[in-house]
Amino acid sequence: MSTPAAAPRRSRRPRRPEWAGRNYTLLTAAAVVTNLGTHGALIAAAFAVLEAGGDGGDVGLVAAARTLPLVLFLLIGGAVADRIPRHRVMVAANALNCVSQAVFAALVLAGDPKLWQMMLLTALCGTGQAFFSPAAEGMLMSSVGGEQASRAFALFRMAMNGATIGGAALGGAMIAAFGPGWVLAVDAAAFAVAGALRAFLDVGHIAEREPGGGLLADLREGWREFTGRPWLWSIVAQFSVVVAVVGAVESVYGPLVAEETLGGARPWGLALAGFGAGTVCGALLSMRWKPRRMLLVGTLCVFPLALPSAALAVPLSVGGLIAAMFVCGLALEVFGVAWMTALHQEIPEEKLSRVSAYDWFGSTAMLPLSTALAGPVETAFGRSQALWGCAALVVLVTALVLLVPDVRNLTRRTKEVAARPVASGDRSADAEGPVGRLG
Repeated sequence: MSTPAAAPRRSRRPRRPEWAGRNYTLLTAAAVVTNLGTHGALIAAAFAVLEAGGDGGDVGLVAAARTLPLVLFLLIGGAVADRIPRHRVMVAANALNCVSQAVFAALVLAGDPKLWQMMLLTALCGTGQAFFSPAAEGMLMSSVGGEQASRAFALFRMAMNGATIGGAALGGAMIAAFGPGWVLAVDAAAFAVAGALRAFLDVGHIAEREPGGGLLADLREGWREFTGRPWLWSIVAQFSVVVAVVGAVESVYGPLVAEETLGGARPWGLALAGFGAGTVCGALLSMRWKPRRMLLVGTLCVFPLALPSAALAVPLSVGGLIAAMFVCGLALEVFGVAWMTALHQEIPEEKLSRVSAYDWFGSTAMLPLSTALAGPVETAFGRSQALWGCAALVVLVTALVLLVPDVRNLTRRTKEVAARPVASGDRSADAEGPVGRLG
């Protein structure tokens, strides 16, 4: 008795999740490349200053030189990114960062870089970041939509933070083995690769802005959107203090404690890698856990950001510091996913970059001052007292923001009212229809 021929098997490609379209994939890949270079370079810049004979005050000045133009140009960067194609802004910013880091690397490798040269080049890098960040935030959010937005943000952040682990650990090891100059050179190459990837982003899904209004009108419109939401401006005000404190600890006090008591750049790189490992675990948690009161849960997760300051104030052993950084990273990532989900849910697409710029501006406004004053504060009060003060400030401002009703009560929508459309190049949704969103 004959049997029918076996039906030929159709080969099927494994389908990506519907929210992981072309733009999302390019953005994630570019962010991974950028983070691999940048987090090693941040350590390298501090140790380049120390190797050139600088002290804690000089490290703070170089860190402040990076953050000052970031604060000054953020609002302009947000308005520009809502007016012209965002991917062009991102590529131009990456090109500026590539050139500035390459020159910085060349000066360090040549020997005896001057303080003013290091400050100027880090200032150029901060200028590029000021234009890049609002454009990147708006581009990512406009590339994802629907109920899976928080999962997409969590996966994106997990990829970035996984690169942070490798970048920080590799950067610390390379500094110990070869010196900071080569780490800066790797960062320049990473910006070049990331910029090339971002050049292929598709912005056809974003409606063209109507002419008129001008830059100041755009900024005023973004300001009204920002100030009209108490949960938004109160958390940004909270993070103006939190980011200033954490920035001073990470850029100034951490490398100094590592150099004097922990053994140099390698253990500090491992501590930053522990932070990165925590963020990966936080992202994994956020992919499964979707708390209804997302901002309340997210704000409670800011309290552990005081742990690294306390650990350095004691100071704990390398293992204890890594553990504190791990818990800090996990908690911060839960907040970060909740925050991005709230912005995506509540802010109109055409205003995303401007609102993001006000967010970045408020959050980083005090960072240049804190990094510049870190050295003098240490001289006046002692390093341990300065670090305990940093921990106390994080706890205080976080407790205050919980008094805002909108922070406690803003809830996650089970189904988003309007999904962000994906770019025309995104075909991962196939027959089910298109769905719509920080290196």
